[in-house]
Amino acid sequence: MPRRFRGASVDARLRRLGREEIGRPLTTGSLSEQRCICALVEANCGAAQIAVSGWRLGSWGVMLRVGLIVPAGFSAMSCATLAAFDTANFTAGEQFYDISVLSEHGGPVPNSFGTATETEPLDIKPFDTLLVAACPVPTPATPKLLAFLRQAVTDVRRVGSICSGTFALAEAGILDGRRATTHWVWAQELERRFPKVRVEIDRIFIADGPVWTSAGMTAGIDMALGLVERDLGRDAARATAKMMVVHHRRAGGQSQHSALLELDAKSDRVQDALTFARNNLRQPLTVEQLAEAARISPRQFTRVFRAETGQSPARAVENLRLEAARYMLEQGRLPVEEIAQETGFGDRERMRRSFLRSFGQTPQAIRNASHPLATI
Repeated sequence: MPRRFRGASVDARLRRLGREEIGRPLTTGSLSEQRCICALVEANCGAAQIAVSGWRLGSWGVMLRVGLIVPAGFSAMSCATLAAFDTANFTAGEQFYDISVLSEHGGPVPNSFGTATETEPLDIKPFDTLLVAACPVPTPATPKLLAFLRQAVTDVRRVGSICSGTFALAEAGILDGRRATTHWVWAQELERRFPKVRVEIDRIFIADGPVWTSAGMTAGIDMALGLVERDLGRDAARATAKMMVVHHRRAGGQSQHSALLELDAKSDRVQDALTFARNNLRQPLTVEQLAEAARISPRQFTRVFRAETGQSPARAVENLRLEAARYMLEQGRLPVEEIAQETGFGDRERMRRSFLRSFGQTPQAIRNASHPLATI
């Protein structure tokens, strides 16, 4: 046993845990610490006591049970979120996660591909983490699923949703008073139908205490990597992302939209100018520079650019700077002043004014809200 789990510190944790607490999820400490505690609890109280906390004792030790709840017709890509946990097992060479696919009654459940996915019944065993899969459009949850989710939020360590699965959590009342997100297509409907939910439309994923919600399908992978990072640490999450050939990892606060995609340039010359701007944000990026990249006169460039994008070149460049600066704030540790220089704002005050005008928040506030292990 590692030194930090020997002696009085372990005894104190076990005393705090107490026999009356053994049936509840272990919500604090690293996974290795929780495993050591579970091993001690097993020795004193038996494996059955651990099982009711969403843990399973396997040949590798204690595993976290993760369940994906799928309604009929669910989007098959929801399973990509589970793949992150499966990949974490593979890259670690150890089975940290015990993964299940669940449905109301168990058995085969049709998915969006038109095929069937084999599932287990909702109440077959306790879980550490429960996730609700998405449907192509928000679908009302059944009374049994709503009752199960309301009970689950008190019994499991974490609950979460993928894309439109957020509607099921909202319908169950789990999101009342909490921050949450969903796919941008459905975000306004979520806000309208569930006014008690603090909907944040432009987020990849959000963790509000034990409740996690994600935006689109691939955002579910980002959320899963965030969960893996909470459990196993940053290195394990990075290795998992690398094996899956995805970014490690888009911060929860990152925008669902790309400034470059939203501009939707129709001609190669305007697209060339935008690409030049994105690759040279430190430069002043005057109309003359952009026109030269587009190989047309400045006057013609301004007219063509506005006709194709609906924005002035100056506004488009500011959006590109904002997107790059926000990404650097959320993903890295560079000082705010250096980010302002790198993205062409020149100084932090100018960047601050631009952030307040566009996002309603300061750069530092966005950085604080996007820390990987903060309540994001």
